[in-house]
Amino acid sequence: MTDAAQADATQAETAATDTWAPVPAGSGFGPANLPYGVATLPTGRTTVVARIGDAVLPVADALPEPQRHLVEAPTLNPFLAAGPAVWRDTRARLRDHLADRAVERPLVPVADVELLLPMAVGDYVDFYSSIHHATNLGRIFRPNGDALLPNWRHLPVGYHGRSATICVSGTPITRPTGLVATGAAGTGDGVRRQPSAALDLELEVGFVVGPGNEPGRPIAPDDAAEHVFGVVLVNDWSARDLQAFEYQPLGPFLGKSFATTVSPWVVPLDALAPHLVPPPAQDPVPDPLLRAERPWGLDLDLEVALNGTTITHTNLADLYWTFAQQLAHLTSNGATTRPGDLFASGTVSGPEPGSRGSLIEATWRGRDPLRLDDGGERTWLLDGDTVTISGRGGGRDGTPLLDLGDATGTILPARAEALGPATATAAAATAGAAR
Repeated sequence: MTDAAQADATQAETAATDTWAPVPAGSGFGPANLPYGVATLPTGRTTVVARIGDAVLPVADALPEPQRHLVEAPTLNPFLAAGPAVWRDTRARLRDHLADRAVERPLVPVADVELLLPMAVGDYVDFYSSIHHATNLGRIFRPNGDALLPNWRHLPVGYHGRSATICVSGTPITRPTGLVATGAAGTGDGVRRQPSAALDLELEVGFVVGPGNEPGRPIAPDDAAEHVFGVVLVNDWSARDLQAFEYQPLGPFLGKSFATTVSPWVVPLDALAPHLVPPPAQDPVPDPLLRAERPWGLDLDLEVALNGTTITHTNLADLYWTFAQQLAHLTSNGATTRPGDLFASGTVSGPEPGSRGSLIEATWRGRDPLRLDDGGERTWLLDGDTVTISGRGGGRDGTPLLDLGDATGTILPARAEALGPATATAAAATAGAAR
């Protein structure tokens, strides 16, 4: 999309307000949003839906017969593969349908449907692109050294996650178990298997891929809109104690792969056009394959609530490496992407203590416990804790309010069979001590 086309899209998105559908005052699910999800309706039909207000509309209801097969599916993947021209045509048809009172049709209350994982994720990549988050972790783990490692300002650091354990908001999260070091300073002099006693959350934003690239052909940052369909909220749960023992020298593995929660609504990139902003200045100037002319930062307010207490408020606009650069780097070695692939921002943190997107930062690795509204304190997540990530954009400077929905998960106890008979008793004692 050219700069002129982007400006036209931004103007059109800002102006879209008309609909016959009931949209509560202050809702971020108006005609300017229309996020996509996959739902099982009360009739038993599973299909792609668009959210409007507190209801959903089966997308097929707004399309002519030849196009309906793309959205009469249990995932968004066929629609993702169709590409930007089809996405924009469908978005225009949805708006026309919801504005034309002559074709008004019944909507289904969102409370009456079962929301499913919106896409079948083939590959999942998690980045590490917040300079505030990376600096905080550097100061925690290397207090006498450089907070940022030498490569950090030259490329978006990332790792490949496990797509099979990506789950939709509301799915319970079982506490993972694994091997941890018990010797001095975590040297590995002693090792035991136990439930994680340092279970953490990670506030992230994810990006859903549509058409992929050809093998060996990188995607340029300024071509991101031709390949990225939209945005979801992400909680990439982390077991910090498991990760600390396993990650050298190859990086995260079991400490990250047990669960990743995503919101059920994929907000189209076109809906986010009014919220694109210039990203932070980058020094040094990135490699040519990572340079962009267009502004790919996103002005989105993000929050984390733990058992109803807001513990984090930050904004994605602070992200050092943009999603366009992340996708460019992901494909820069010739790697391919496919419809439904997901890549995430990494933990999003701001410069202030109240804007830190993980407990390891917010409590400074347990040194400064958080106090909750119910009087309790937390350094790490306990069984029964519920974490909700939410996000919104707009509502100021004339831009329409846009809601990203929620990504919620509640922690369940570790499963006994994951411990083995020899460690189950010791594990129960460890879990009790963690409380």
